Amino acid sequence: MKALWIALALGALAVSARADLPTHEFQLDNGLDVLVREDHRAPVVTVMIWFKAGSIDEAPFETGVAHLLEHMMFRNSKHLAPGEFSRLAARFGGDVNAFTSYDFTAYYQQYEASRLPLALELEAERLKNLRIEDEDFHRELQVVMEERRQRTDDKPTALAWEKFQAVARPGTGYAHPIIGWRDQLAQLKPEQARSWYQRFYVPGNATLVIAGDVTEAEARPLVEKFFGDMPAGETPPRPDPTLNPPAGERRMTLRLPVRVPALYMLYNVPSLATAEDPATFYALTMLGGVLDGGLSARVESNMVRGQRLAAGAGAGYDGLQRGNGTFTFTASPNPGVSLDELEAAFEQEVRKIAEQPPGEEEMDRVRASVLAGQVYQRDSVMGQAMELGRLSVLGVDWRLAEQFDENLAKVTPEQVQRAARDWLVAERRAVAHVIPEEQQ
Repeated sequence: MKALWIALALGALAVSARADLPTHEFQLDNGLDVLVREDHRAPVVTVMIWFKAGSIDEAPFETGVAHLLEHMMFRNSKHLAPGEFSRLAARFGGDVNAFTSYDFTAYYQQYEASRLPLALELEAERLKNLRIEDEDFHRELQVVMEERRQRTDDKPTALAWEKFQAVARPGTGYAHPIIGWRDQLAQLKPEQARSWYQRFYVPGNATLVIAGDVTEAEARPLVEKFFGDMPAGETPPRPDPTLNPPAGERRMTLRLPVRVPALYMLYNVPSLATAEDPATFYALTMLGGVLDGGLSARVESNMVRGQRLAAGAGAGYDGLQRGNGTFTFTASPNPGVSLDELEAAFEQEVRKIAEQPPGEEEMDRVRASVLAGQVYQRDSVMGQAMELGRLSVLGVDWRLAEQFDENLAKVTPEQVQRAARDWLVAERRAVAHVIPEEQQ
C-alpha cells in the first residue's frame, strides 16, 4: 500500500491533461465541487467522491473513526438494506471500493458508461441517508479490529513502521495510524461515527469526480438531480497547511520478532502544499529520482550492487500531502553489515549530492524515468479520476498537472544539490533501528 501511494503521488501530477481529454469544472449551490473528465476511448465510467476528512482530522481520543466510517458507508441507508449497495453494483457489473488516507477519504464506482445514473444515485443515497445502527456499528468494529490484527499487530514489520511514524512525525495527525491505535479503536462508540458523518460528509466538503465516456451535458443534470437538494452542511475549519519547523533529530531502537534487521530514516520536508516556493517540490522529486529511480540510480548502484551493503534499499519523496512531505530511506543489511554502516552509507550518498550536483546526463535520465513511469496512468480512467480528486482535496489546483512536465524540466542540478543540502539534515530526521528480538 505504501508503494502504491508513492506511485500515485508522482503519477497524480504526471497525468497530463490533453486537448482530446477535456475537463469540465462546476459547483452546485450547496458547495459540491464537480469535475468531469471526458475520455471516450472505451465505454466505461468511473465515479469518485472525495471528502476533505482523513485520519489527520481525528481527535486524539477517536483515532480510527475515519476508516471505520468508510466501512459503515457500505452497510445501511434509508432505502438500502445492509450490503445492498455492493450487491446492486455487482448486479450491474460494477466494481466498488473505498480508501481512507491521512488527508482524505474517497469512494469509487466503476461501470459500463450507461450505468452512470445508477452510480450517482447510489452515491447520493448514502451521502443523504446513511444509517449507523448500533448493532451494525459494533459488528463492523470487530471487522476493523480483526483487520488491524492481521495487517499490523501480527506483522512485526508493519508494527515497527507504525511505532516509527509516531516518532517521525510528532505533533501532527500523521503520528497515529490510519486504522487507529488498538486501545482507542476498541472504545469507539456509534455516536462518534455519526458525529463524523454529520460534520464531514456534506456537499460543501466534497469533490465529485466523473471520468470516462461521458460529457458535461450528460453529467451535469444527473448531478443536479441527485445531489442538488442536499444542504451544504457546516464543516469544522481545517488549519491551513504550513511547513513545520525542525523537530530535532529523533532516534529509536525497536526489538521485535522480525526476521532481519531494518533501518528506517525519515526527513520532514516541504510538500507541494507547504513549500514556500513550488520549485522545492520539483527539486525534491528529482532528488528522489537521483537517489532511487531505477537500477541505475545511486542507492541501487552503490549500496546494493556496488558495495553490497544492503540486501534491499530504497529512497523516496512523497510531496503530495496536506501537511509536510516526507523523504524516506529504508534498507535491510546484508549479513555482516551493521545498521550503523547502512545509515552512514545513506548519509554519504546525500553528502555527495550536497557537495557536487548531479550531471546533466543523470538529470535527463531521472526526468525520463519519472515521466515514463506514468505512461500507463495516462491511459487509465481510474488514474485520471485519482489525479483530479486527490489534487482537489489537497487544495492544489488540478490544472497544475498540465505543467508537471514543464516544471520538472526546469529543475537544475544546483536546485537538486540545494534540496539535499537544505532539507536532508539531522534536525529534520528520525531514525529507527529495527532489530530481531534474539539479537542484543
